This record gives sequence, C-alpha cells and structure tokens, in this order.
Amino acid sequence: MDNRQRGITIRGNSAQIAFTYQGVRCRETLPMPPTKAAQKELQLKRQAILYEIKSGTFDYLKHFPHSKKAQEFRKTRPDHYTIGEGLKAWFQRNQGRFQQSTLRDYNSAIYHHLIPTFGALAIAELTAMTIKQWLSELPISNKRKNNVLTPLRQMYEEMYLDEMIDKNPLDRIKNLSVKTREPEPFTAAEVEKILNELAGQERNLIQFAFWSGLRTSELIALRWEDVDLENNRIFVRHAKVRGHLKGTKTNAGTREVMLQPQAKQALLNQQTHNGKSNDIIFHDSRTGEPWKNDQAIRKVIWTPALKKAGLKYRNPYQTRHTFASTLLSRGENPLWVAQQMGHKDWGQIRKVYGRWIPQN
Repeated sequence: MDNRQRGITIRGNSAQIAFTYQGVRCRETLPMPPTKAAQKELQLKRQAILYEIKSGTFDYLKHFPHSKKAQEFRKTRPDHYTIGEGLKAWFQRNQGRFQQSTLRDYNSAIYHHLIPTFGALAIAELTAMTIKQWLSELPISNKRKNNVLTPLRQMYEEMYLDEMIDKNPLDRIKNLSVKTREPEPFTAAEVEKILNELAGQERNLIQFAFWSGLRTSELIALRWEDVDLENNRIFVRHAKVRGHLKGTKTNAGTREVMLQPQAKQALLNQQTHNGKSNDIIFHDSRTGEPWKNDQAIRKVIWTPALKKAGLKYRNPYQTRHTFASTLLSRGENPLWVAQQMGHKDWGQIRKVYGRWIPQN
C-alpha cells in the first residue's frame, strides 16, 4: 500500500489514521505490523470510521479506547458521559460566578445528594419519573429539595442550550411548594420588654434590628461608611453569610434605608463603643470582634433576652416582620415599605403583610 494513501500515513510498525469528526480534524496512531494483510485491515477500518461518522453511529471510544481526544468527545455523547462527570465539570467551570455561600450549598448538593444518587447514570438515562421518585423519598424539606436540584437543573439546561441533548428531563420537574411561615411580629410592649433585658452593644444591635428591617446577615455586615446620620439614612450593600462578606441577596437588596428615630438612636449609642469610620458597626462585646454569623447572635443575645422577658420564642427574623408591620399599620405606602425591606416590588409585602395594610 502507498504510504501516501489518503487519510493514512505509515511509519515503520505503526500507522496514523486521519479523519474529521464533528468539525475537528482527528489523527490517531495505531500499531501495525508491516504486512499487506494489516495494511488492508487498516484501510477497511478507516472506511468503517468514515461510514459511521456519516451515518451518525461513530463511537470514538470503541475505536480508540486510550485516546485523549476520545475522552473529550465522550462529553458530547449523553449516552456515555455520566451525570457525575457532568456535574463535576459544570461546577468547576462555573464556580467563579458564585458567592462563597452558594459554592458551599452547591458543593453539598452535588457531592452529598446528586452524585451518590445519579452519578453513575449516563446523561441520557435520567428521566423525570426517576427524579420525582427520588424527591418523594428524600427526607428533607421542600425548600432544601428545590435547592439541591438547582445544580442539576443548571447543568442540564446548559447541555440543552449547547445542543448536547435534545430534551431536558428537568423541564418536567416543577419546584415543590414551600410554605411561608406566618409572620409573628412583636407588639410595642413586647419590643420594650426585650430591650429592657439588654444593655450596651447588645441592646443597640437588637434595637437597630427592630427599627431598620435589615436581615441579620445585613446587620452584621453594616459598616460606619454605610451610615449617613446627617441625612438620616443608611446604605445596605453587603451581607455576611457563614463568615464571608458578599453582595446583598438580590439587586433590590442593595438599597437606601431611611433611619427611624429609634434606629438612629441605636447607632448614636453604638458610636461610644465602636465609632471607627471604616469598621463593622456591631461587635460581639465578649470578644471585641465583629459578629461572625446569626447563630451566635441567636444563642448569646436573642434567646436569653426572650426568656428573661417571659416571651414565647420567635426567631430573630421577626424583628424584620415587626419593622414591616409597624410601618404598614401606621399607614406608610406599601411600595415604599417594599423598597425599605429590599423587595423588588410590593407583591411580597401584600402577600406576607396584607393584614397590616389599612383598608381605606
């Protein structure tokens, strides 16, 4: 056989086959004894490869199981590429887009739920029924189930848009309904009872929480540079989640909040403890360091204060509910309250706090 035959190059005891697959020029080297029979077999192999490529049945790994290029092309074969491999690659490729807290959540979802359950399945093998059955048996809340599915949803959506798969089984899986807890705001008398059980920085923090409507993660990230006392306002730009500073939860979360008199007084009192212009405002008085997370506040300040005040336990988020219900009850515009709370519109205000909106 002519060493220059189209698509085949013979070099001693090996030969290189060249072909184009999915628009990519491929060259694979195979061992070949210097016999006419071997050369004829090589020619037939290339013809078979070209036919399979044309008919859409070409399996790169079957022909060249040790090829690096075959491993790359395997990613385009949803019948071969596994969900575990796809999730790991998706996570690695996209992790630069996510906040640290989101990375932790996705990492947990992928390695503790999704890969152990679906990792060995080929991308094309996953069905909506398989997912539904798994969700029905998973012993976690609906909210957590929805969050666990998020990386899987995003990976399949990316593959669908890249035309690696013809259909996305996650399109048939709706997020499970999540019950919204009914707000249990504190009365003015209850707020006073709680504050009377606190002093110093602890009182300043909780008083500010009641009268600013900030989430705890936003409270512990607030800096003095975010405060404009002269114009009675603060700027909410950051949140602290699991010890890491990040941007607010949504674009609407980055906002300007007008200071109610009680909130302003809490800040003025806090200046005597910690008034450095570039520092975090609220510190743990036991350590002199900024609060690391909301759990510490709940354990050290909140729960003991409620017990001493003789009040039924309600979580710290109720300070935010108290702020909203108080403003609405005194007739403030729901649209303005929504902006103060960091909601993109007043739909959530109407849904959650409708009974505190005066009916004209």
